[in-house]
Amino acid sequence: MLRENIQDLIALAAVAEERSFTRAAARLNVSQSALSHTIKGLEQRLGLRLLTRTTRSVAPTLEGEDLLATLNPCLEKIEARLHALNASQGAPSGTVRIVGVEYAIESLLWPKLSPVLKEYPDVKVEFVMDYGYTDLAESQCDAGVRYGDQVSDGMIAMRIGPDERMICVGAPAYFDVAGTPEVPQDLTGHQCINLRLTNHGALYAWEFEDKDCTEIRVKVQGQAVFNTINPVLRAAKDGHGLALVPERLAQGHLDSGALRLCLEEYCPYFPGFHLYYPSRQRPSSAFGVVLDALREKS
Repeated sequence: MLRENIQDLIALAAVAEERSFTRAAARLNVSQSALSHTIKGLEQRLGLRLLTRTTRSVAPTLEGEDLLATLNPCLEKIEARLHALNASQGAPSGTVRIVGVEYAIESLLWPKLSPVLKEYPDVKVEFVMDYGYTDLAESQCDAGVRYGDQVSDGMIAMRIGPDERMICVGAPAYFDVAGTPEVPQDLTGHQCINLRLTNHGALYAWEFEDKDCTEIRVKVQGQAVFNTINPVLRAAKDGHGLALVPERLAQGHLDSGALRLCLEEYCPYFPGFHLYYPSRQRPSSAFGVVLDALREKS
C-alpha cells in the first residue's frame, strides 16, 4: 500500500461511519472541502467509486463496503493496541465484569483477584454469579468462567485452575443408616441432594465413568433441591443424603471426617476452569491486570 493511502483510508472510514462529510470533517479536525478532496483522490487512484453522495447523506458503494469490511477490523486492532500501550504508561484502571458459577468465584477468582484490588485502586471487578451458559454480549460481561470442555468455539480460553472431578460424598451418619453404594446404579436407592441448573431448569445429571471410560448417567432422587452448590454440600454434611460436588470444595470436610467419599473409582477428572473471552476483546489496562492475575502458573 502507498503510504499516502493510509490517511485517506482513515478518512474514508470516518465518512462511512458518520454518514456525513460535515461530521467526519469535524471528527478528523479538517475542513469539509479538504476531506472531500481526499476521498476523490483515493477514488481516482483506485479507479473505483467508494461513496454514494446525495444532498442528505453519504453511504458506501458495494466496492466501498467491500473495502471497509477489510479495513475496519485492521483499524480497530491498531487503535486497540495503541490504547493498550498508552494505558500501560499509567496506573491500570477500569472495570472488568466476569460471570461464573459460585464455586469458581469463591475458590479461584476472588482469592486471585483480591490482592489485585488492593494493589490497583483504580481497577474494579464485578462478579456475576450464574450457572447458565451466559452470552457475554447480552450480559455485558467482559469474560466468563467455564470448565475447559465447555468453552464455545470462537472464544479465547485461558486455564485458570487445575483439573477437577466431581465426587460423591455423604455424612458418616447417613452411610451408617443407608449403607454405601458400590456402583453408580445403586444411587437410585439412595436419598440424593440435587442441583437445578438455571440455564434450562433441568436437574444436574450425575455422570460417572467405568474402568473402560464408558459414561454412566444416573437419575437420582431426594427431598432437597438447590440451585447453587454450597447448600448442596451443607445438606450432605447435615445427613440429608448423598451429593455430587467438586472435590476441592469438599476436601476440607473429607479431611475433618464430616464427609465420606464413595464411588471414587467412577469419578473421572476433566479439564478445570478456564477464563474465556471474545477473540476480538478490546484490551484495557484493567483487563490485562486481571488476565495476568488469573493465569494458571505452572
